[in-house]
Amino acid sequence: MILRLLRSLIRLVLNMICRFDIRGRENVPLTGGMILAANHIGFLDLILVYFVIDRTDLFIPVAEKWGKVAWIRALAGPLNMIFVDRFNPDLKAIRKMIALMEQGKCLIIAPEGTRSPTGALIEGKPGVAYLAARSGFPVVPVGITGTEDKFVVSNLKHLRKSNITLTGGKPFVISRLPNKDRDSALQNATDEIMCQIAALLPKSYRGAYTEHPRMREILRASK
Repeated sequence: MILRLLRSLIRLVLNMICRFDIRGRENVPLTGGMILAANHIGFLDLILVYFVIDRTDLFIPVAEKWGKVAWIRALAGPLNMIFVDRFNPDLKAIRKMIALMEQGKCLIIAPEGTRSPTGALIEGKPGVAYLAARSGFPVVPVGITGTEDKFVVSNLKHLRKSNITLTGGKPFVISRLPNKDRDSALQNATDEIMCQIAALLPKSYRGAYTEHPRMREILRASK
């Protein structure tokens, strides 16, 4: 009940301050465990998913530092947030995330691990690839544009709406990591996830993956 009220409030506020162009919605399953992996460029990213995806079983890992912010801590329960340690292996959080996906819930996560300071993709961290490989659940890539904090704040000051685009890609599965060359396989899996996201973004947002061979291959295949 609380989540539905919060979702209605989020949609009301976002519709007041943003214009949305949502693409590839059909690529996001409405049931079952999965990993929705998106780029992270602004604070609004945290709540966009509740505007776009009509599921009540979403959960989001959030850096533990935000647990010190009163209003975020208050929303953590209703919005199914999990506070995680970004700088050390958080095995407890990993086990909890896998358990929730096994219950059919949807994980929302940013492979970069933090907001990009430039708006363009920074190198992805291996955590999401490890989760995907270990759990076997499909990854749905999502590209976000227009939520950079400086743009949203500037538009609010000038009473303008921010133009935000969300693009969902087709689900794919990361194979289990082999016993040999695990680090190399994990890096390849991380690159795969990041390149799938990059291929959904305009060139100016692709950042570290602009010239990546796998990203170019994905773009050629999509034409």
